[in-house]
Amino acid sequence: MNVPFYTSTREYRAHKDEFDAAVLRVMERGDFILGEEVAAFEKEAADFLGARYALGVASGSDALVIGSDILGFRDGAEVLTPTFTFFASTSCVARLGAKPVFVDMDPDTLNMDLSDAERRVTKKTVGIIPVHLFVQATPMQKVMDLARAYNLKVLEDAAEAWGMETKINENWKKAGTIGDIGIYSFFPTKTLGAYGDAGLMVTNDEELYKKIKSYRVHGSTIKYHHDYIGYNSRLDTLQAAILRFKLQRTKESIAMRERHAVHYTERLSRIAEVRIPKITENNRGVYYVYNILVPRRDELATFLKENGIGTSIYYPIPLHLQKCFAYLGYREGDFPVAERVSKEIIALPMYPELHDDEVEYVCDAIASFYTR
Repeated sequence: MNVPFYTSTREYRAHKDEFDAAVLRVMERGDFILGEEVAAFEKEAADFLGARYALGVASGSDALVIGSDILGFRDGAEVLTPTFTFFASTSCVARLGAKPVFVDMDPDTLNMDLSDAERRVTKKTVGIIPVHLFVQATPMQKVMDLARAYNLKVLEDAAEAWGMETKINENWKKAGTIGDIGIYSFFPTKTLGAYGDAGLMVTNDEELYKKIKSYRVHGSTIKYHHDYIGYNSRLDTLQAAILRFKLQRTKESIAMRERHAVHYTERLSRIAEVRIPKITENNRGVYYVYNILVPRRDELATFLKENGIGTSIYYPIPLHLQKCFAYLGYREGDFPVAERVSKEIIALPMYPELHDDEVEYVCDAIASFYTR
């Protein structure tokens, strides 16, 4: 049996007519840049998230850079960011001349350790980038309390967090809608994925909304008149059309991911060598990926590949040990939890179109590896 780590073709074949019609509408109108579908998707996305404003951009990485620029994460300022996360969560501030201040991770949830974050606040700290990683949100109540205590701006990296909910002030809120600015990625593998690069920025602040809207088109509000040195980062109309259809199926897709996760957990919890990250009671998780922590991780990955099973490793090297961040002066041993997890973590196939027998096959293979 062959079980791909991710495939879009099953989804496309199941809904080919709807996808083809969505693309054809754009082709017939010819409004390829900030067209009708973009405006409609922004409104629908904002409604789904419960946010006042949503603006489409070219990618989640662009969204992080634009958000960092607008919030003042530049020119020598210090910004708290996890060391265990995707590169863009830190490069967004480094490229603007700010200093990333890395933070270790919680060993149970795999999100940012906020106690460690508070220990690293200095007089130069201006912001924090909580990354909602894999399945659940960083504890945003603690993030916002920390931000108020030290006058920090909050840029929520919700690139992986579409549909996740977390409790703040006893109310459930969508991850990404709580800080000053939130960002989402619609990379194809995401819970809500485009068929190419795409991203979204959200805020509940009207002034920030106006800035984001300007920054994504070269800092302009009137064509050829530039208030800021902005960016060229607009959500493609074709991608917006695809995302509009997929947004209609978001709840169904999340439910299917949950079903597969329950199946995985029921089977894998029987294997002593497998540790499964916990979802806290203040979070309603969404399984963007399904990670496990295991000994002999690289050997397991090779074994699964030999048996036709696709896997991925998020992330094999924490950011403080990446060559490009050597100038920050961190060394091996500075973030022990992240360093340990990076050697144990492996992601298994997870997408709505996964089949039950494929989940069984993956679990059987893992069990076989640890009992052979």
